[in-house]
Amino acid sequence: MHQYKNRAFLKFFLIYFLSVATLILASGSFYFSQMKTQFLRAEQFSMIEYARAVKMGYSMSKFSDAYSYKIANKKDKKIAIKNLIVKNNKFQKYIPINKYGGYMQILKSTKPFEKELFDLRLKVASIQLLLLLLFALISYRLAKNALKPLKESISVLDKFAKDLIHDLNTPATSIKLNMKLLEKDKNFKENRALQRIGRSVHTISELHENLTILLQEGTFQMQEVDLFDIVRDVVQTQKQIFPKIDFRVASSSFVLKTNQNAMKQILQNIISNACKYNSKDGFVKIYVENNALYVEDSGKGIEDPEKIFERSFSSGNSSGIGLDIVKRLANSMNIDIKVLSSKNGSTFILTIS
Repeated sequence: MHQYKNRAFLKFFLIYFLSVATLILASGSFYFSQMKTQFLRAEQFSMIEYARAVKMGYSMSKFSDAYSYKIANKKDKKIAIKNLIVKNNKFQKYIPINKYGGYMQILKSTKPFEKELFDLRLKVASIQLLLLLLFALISYRLAKNALKPLKESISVLDKFAKDLIHDLNTPATSIKLNMKLLEKDKNFKENRALQRIGRSVHTISELHENLTILLQEGTFQMQEVDLFDIVRDVVQTQKQIFPKIDFRVASSSFVLKTNQNAMKQILQNIISNACKYNSKDGFVKIYVENNALYVEDSGKGIEDPEKIFERSFSSGNSSGIGLDIVKRLANSMNIDIKVLSSKNGSTFILTIS
């Protein structure tokens, strides 16, 4: 539940913040572009004013040393009035001085323009940064407030689920104990109805254990454990249920930091499925390779292995809810899990990050 809440918060925050950030950055870029165009127009106008002062013999005191000029004879009599180029760190503009093709080449250093442009760029970037920080804070507060009803609903749902699981514990335990008593009856193996009830009791028991562990997802305590201690414990339980399965467990050690109960439930579900849907007198092989745990079986394989962890998935080879819980528990502990399957069997691979 907590993962979904955090994911919803992050999505809301990112959608709102990135939308506003895009608008801020686009507006800043547009403003900078427009101001740069105005600066260039101002440069052209000042150069025209300088040329006019030169031609009319006015005082040049108001013009800085950035300006200079020279007379140039241009054969091209169709020079655009808006001509302005940058060359050798100088603005260059040609202004006609007579009707016979005489031109004055006005030169002006680009340093004042570049400084003005740098100051503008710094100003725009500073304003954008302040706006981004402001809207990041607003986005955070909006996301918090928007998800408050969801948080309250999740809290109510969690409490209801915990109460329900707790109340189911007593009848589930009672049914399980009574089923064990019935299994001691010599007629049990011949009574198919009782066998079906026994399998159903086992399924209910597994589901109860899955939900109990899943409700602890938000409060997992991580500690260093030897994974093969958990594997051997799970295998020992499955041997009693599936005595004809050949279990091949590597005699090695694999220490990792995890939640022992959650990891046991993950392996319980995977190994239990490997046994349920195995071939007659088949095997389940468990070993470590390249920092990953492999659970390999000799069953007939899984149809659509890429969908096996979906909540709604169900086939003759597996049931959806158990593996959906496996996936969620694995995600909670940063364990990557995938499945390889063929007609000769399936392999679950748990990679510890």
